[in-house]
Amino acid sequence: MQWYGFHVGAPFVVGYLLGSIPFGLLLTRAAGLGDIRKIGSGNIGATNVLRTGNKGLAAATLLLDALKGLAAVVICGTFGSLAAVGAALGAVIGHMFPVWLSFKGGKGMATTIGVMWGLSWPVGAITCVGWLLVAALFRYSSLATLLGIVAGAVAAWLLADWRIAVAVTVLVPLVWIRHHENIGRLLKGTEPKIGQRGKASASPAA
Repeated sequence: MQWYGFHVGAPFVVGYLLGSIPFGLLLTRAAGLGDIRKIGSGNIGATNVLRTGNKGLAAATLLLDALKGLAAVVICGTFGSLAAVGAALGAVIGHMFPVWLSFKGGKGMATTIGVMWGLSWPVGAITCVGWLLVAALFRYSSLATLLGIVAGAVAAWLLADWRIAVAVTVLVPLVWIRHHENIGRLLKGTEPKIGQRGKASASPAA
């Protein structure tokens, strides 16, 4: 029990602390754009950062949110696959529910992609390809996110260790729940499409 707690619990905490770094908020404040939580949807992810009109900051937010997930897995993965899985789950949950922001964070897709690449690069690649294909066909960023992560989970069961497959599968409902408003708009036909002026973005982050 002690071994399991150390190799999963401690990496989870490390992943959580890394994942909870609110890059979207930090970058927009540093750029003099104010509090991103008071803009658009109030989300700290790249999609909402793009609503400031600064594509560079949005791209940087997307990259950094993914890299913090990747870093958590790579660092803790040196202690074994269980540690990597613990860090992966911690990083995504940290992004979604950061302690520094009263547990009000992002929707988690960019960080999820980052941890997928860290756990298994083929799974990460398939997730990204899935996102791009759905986005190209239907022009909905949120739909691409929802289906892309499902594609990643299926790929994990086919290509990765079972521990990784379980972790990725757990991330699917987490990301879907965080996108519940987007799902509602998709069902109503009111979800803005990628490139729709002032409302959408071509980014898998939220």
